[in-house]
Amino acid sequence: MNPLTRFSRIWLPAILLVSVYITSSCTAEKAPEPASAHPQSQSVQHPEWSKNLAIYEANIRQFSEAGDFKSFEAYLPELQKMGIGIVWLMPIHPIGELNRKGTMGSYYSVRDYKAINPEFGTAEDLHRLVNKVHELGMYVIIDWVANHTAWDHPWTESHPEFYTRDSLGNFVPPVADWSDVIDLDYGNPELRRAMIEALAYWVREFNIDGYRCDVAAMVPTDFWLAVRDTLDKIKPVFMLAEAHEPELHAAFDMTYSWQYKDLMNNIAAGKQSADDLDDHYRNEEIAEYPSDAYRMLFTTNHDENSWQGTVFERLDGGAEAFAVFTGVFRGMPLLYSGQEAGMDKRLAFFEKDPIEWREHPFREVYTRLFNLKRENRALWNGDAGGDVQRLQSDQDSLIYSFIREKDGDRVVALFNFSSEAQTFTIASPQLAGTYHDVFSGDNVTFSEQETFSLDAWGYRVVAGK
Repeated sequence: MNPLTRFSRIWLPAILLVSVYITSSCTAEKAPEPASAHPQSQSVQHPEWSKNLAIYEANIRQFSEAGDFKSFEAYLPELQKMGIGIVWLMPIHPIGELNRKGTMGSYYSVRDYKAINPEFGTAEDLHRLVNKVHELGMYVIIDWVANHTAWDHPWTESHPEFYTRDSLGNFVPPVADWSDVIDLDYGNPELRRAMIEALAYWVREFNIDGYRCDVAAMVPTDFWLAVRDTLDKIKPVFMLAEAHEPELHAAFDMTYSWQYKDLMNNIAAGKQSADDLDDHYRNEEIAEYPSDAYRMLFTTNHDENSWQGTVFERLDGGAEAFAVFTGVFRGMPLLYSGQEAGMDKRLAFFEKDPIEWREHPFREVYTRLFNLKRENRALWNGDAGGDVQRLQSDQDSLIYSFIREKDGDRVVALFNFSSEAQTFTIASPQLAGTYHDVFSGDNVTFSEQETFSLDAWGYRVVAGK
């Protein structure tokens, strides 16, 4: 869903979290927290194949002039080259016409859970797309809108009891600004059964590998637990919640890390510092989330791009550095359609507004990061990867440096999160070693104490044993 109401309703908790640590600072050596610092509750059993992958959000409508499955299918080999592992298709279902927003409507106003938007193609086209994704060694999930439907969904006539009503018996939007949709009532057991059956349908009939679930926290968690149990009996699935609540990891593999998105925006705006990244990781991520929880890291997505601005608007000169950060920090990095082309426009949400494809350095940056993630165990997801261990420098408010290690693999990442060039020194036994520079290709050797220089918003990533 969107517009700005979503930001206040769903993203506000993440912003409030940011305010807790906005004035904190670090003065002492920050060692990684022990695993026991994580909550004892466990996340779900992740599909084995998800442990080292990055995810791509496909906006089919805007991907090409045709805006269909066939055009996107032709691009899949490029995603494979970049190292993408999971392809997330934004909602593929027919869009409601009653109370529609704009000319084409919102993807998140679903008129039929078991049908395909004819703008995108046919069932045969979708089968072919899913098969091609699998042939290339990737996986595919589709967007699911369980919280609400379009005003003209057939259930409004066949099962009006599925919906929330006001005192006069009228259907109501879940949020006033979401005027193109109406709220579902999960107190109704028959609705739950119908929704779970629809979710199972696409796994059984189209062999998809899971779902990204819209506004997941607005739907009862016990419903999602039942969904996960049902789907995993068909095949191991991957489930992404558009939410940040830690308790959702009982049903979902991954939640949105809106907290880091807000931190990156604030650092770029000069409102917070590099130290706040570390404070959040140690005091909130480790304290609140199960150790094996996957957290999705991103600089943009369909909502952020359309309603809050492009990465260049929000992150300014730091757009590339923060993109690299999402690729090497603990979590699964997201790439939104067009980022690899350096997309510098806000895509219209309710109209046709194709991505302007061009050659851009970001493609090579993402290609190196995502392929490194596949190979280097230090960068794997959840417990399969290494913890973030801060490397202290003499410029900690501006420089964020860390090491991740796992099963003999290691990655050292250095970031200058400021608009001026910086020279800084790191002294740590962990730094010593021989590495391969991920972006320059050079082999380098570091001692226990090294002095580095980085340009404004500069970064350096090295990998080794």
